[in-house]
Amino acid sequence: MKLINILYFFVLCFPFAAQAYDDCLPYKLTPKITLDTPQWSKEVVQPLRYMDLLHGNVSATLVDNYDIVADITNIEDGYCVTLKSVFATVGYSDFLVQIDIRHVPETCTYNAILSHEDEHIRAYLSVIDDFKKDLKDAIYSAADSITPIFVRSADDIDAAITELNAELQAHPDLILVKQKIKAAEEIRNKRVDQHDTGQSLQKCFE
Repeated sequence: MKLINILYFFVLCFPFAAQAYDDCLPYKLTPKITLDTPQWSKEVVQPLRYMDLLHGNVSATLVDNYDIVADITNIEDGYCVTLKSVFATVGYSDFLVQIDIRHVPETCTYNAILSHEDEHIRAYLSVIDDFKKDLKDAIYSAADSITPIFVRSADDIDAAITELNAELQAHPDLILVKQKIKAAEEIRNKRVDQHDTGQSLQKCFE
């Protein structure tokens, strides 16, 4: 069954639902968007198993949270639940650096590898800095596209808010910008490795 036929069937069979949807449209708001980045921390560990002696490793934890505030309007026969604002927190919260246990902390080789991994951390952080505007624009586009939800009972308001949040995070603009962030991570981390001549580490063995 084609989409247009499904919608036509829905309106014919559920005229009240269609009317309720129309009744809620006037309550749609221009969403306010707040975008923050989390405070980040770095932990350096040396696993008991041997690693690559000449290379460390860094793992980044990406926070991707969206809290929304809804406006609730009591209308005849129910409530209109409208997205009012979005408080987004997107960015890296934790970096875990791993260095081979054969490098003694604070020695020349240890510090050279740690310095290289710090370059990777700076690369990660630069991605979020550079994509802040694109992220905020995508969040606004997603939020602004969401229409109010009608519910009959106050008991259904929380479920409607959850649905609004799900619609927000499933929006193509938001998905696309996060894919671009992921691609930028890979490109910039490869660039860090390509630009590292290894001279700092080589000097430790001279």
